[in-house]
Amino acid sequence: MDRYYKERFHVQKKLIGKIAPLMEVNEIIESVRTDLRKIIPNAMEVCILLLDPEADKYTSPLQCALYDKPVNCQSCKRARPAVQKAIKKKKAVVVSQSEPVRRMNNSLVAVGSEYAMPVFVEDRVLAVISVVIQPLTRYSRRDFFLIRDFADILGNIILNAKRQWEITQDKIRISRKLAHLSPFVPGAVRNMVDRNPELLTLEKEKKDITILFLDLEGYTTLSVSWSEAKVNALIEKMFSSFVDPIHRSHGDINETAGDGLMIIFKDHDAKTNAINAVKASFEIMDRNRAINESLENEMGSINVNIGINSGSALVGMTRFKGLLDTRMTFTATGTATNIAARLSDHARLGDILIGEETKNMVEGIWPVYPLGPVNLKGIKEPVLVFSLLRTP
Repeated sequence: MDRYYKERFHVQKKLIGKIAPLMEVNEIIESVRTDLRKIIPNAMEVCILLLDPEADKYTSPLQCALYDKPVNCQSCKRARPAVQKAIKKKKAVVVSQSEPVRRMNNSLVAVGSEYAMPVFVEDRVLAVISVVIQPLTRYSRRDFFLIRDFADILGNIILNAKRQWEITQDKIRISRKLAHLSPFVPGAVRNMVDRNPELLTLEKEKKDITILFLDLEGYTTLSVSWSEAKVNALIEKMFSSFVDPIHRSHGDINETAGDGLMIIFKDHDAKTNAINAVKASFEIMDRNRAINESLENEMGSINVNIGINSGSALVGMTRFKGLLDTRMTFTATGTATNIAARLSDHARLGDILIGEETKNMVEGIWPVYPLGPVNLKGIKEPVLVFSLLRTP
């Protein structure tokens, strides 16, 4: 028994050290999910279901082991009996005979017992930890204590992360009142230099990165049919809605070109960069879909086409000297970048196309649909192309 309490102490200490510095709610949820899945041997999936009505504004869909695509973890299991009973009774609930989980394609995933543990801040239920285990297995006494320990730690950390998000939103609102979209890129570069002044003097270095290009399909038609002011307002609204998901996934916007963006994911290991880029792309598609639904019928819709590629590239500051001034940007150059740009050009009807290197790093996390070798403009050899959304 002493050894058991010692294990609980070390698990709590490790969890607090891991999530206390995190500012993003998604990062906190992902970290807690990962740790609980590791320490509960029979766990099929762990979800942290936030009860805050505004949760969808500061969290994004996560990949769930029980689904075949990213889902909104704030709603995917909210209606299940264990979760509802835990919210109503304000205490932990176990449902031994749990219904299968229904995927979005209506297929069913058999699960075992389901455990739901409320997360409290004072007397208020802030969230519910939902743990589903494999069929024909049981929870141990140790499992229950560890889940309760996690719930005790989680509440205030999530609350603080939400407050930090609210402060960030205030800053963004002020920024948008003062300027239009174009300062986002110079601002991003200035922030990099503020944090790392040595970037100004460093030579470009080779790094394993992932590059995401996006462009808007239908922009040219709109420009012909509608006033410049109306089109610019729409494009600004659309691009501005992409900024949060990009930054949340640790991407740097480094170029804008009328109807397109270039985003670099460079701050983590190669696989994490690729995963972050794909996460951002799914959330960008969600934002695009929401804006299209709000457009006037006569304007039609604008699709976002995305190309993602991973590989080695020269990364660093680039200066463009003109007669009047010098413009500075942070960019990545090389074949990996060129392929990402061409994949974006090749995509149609709101698709997400990825190269082979990215596919190798995200396959198994998301479904990937091979489109075969494709001749891309400016690339000598055919490139194997994969879609994250469409079958051939």
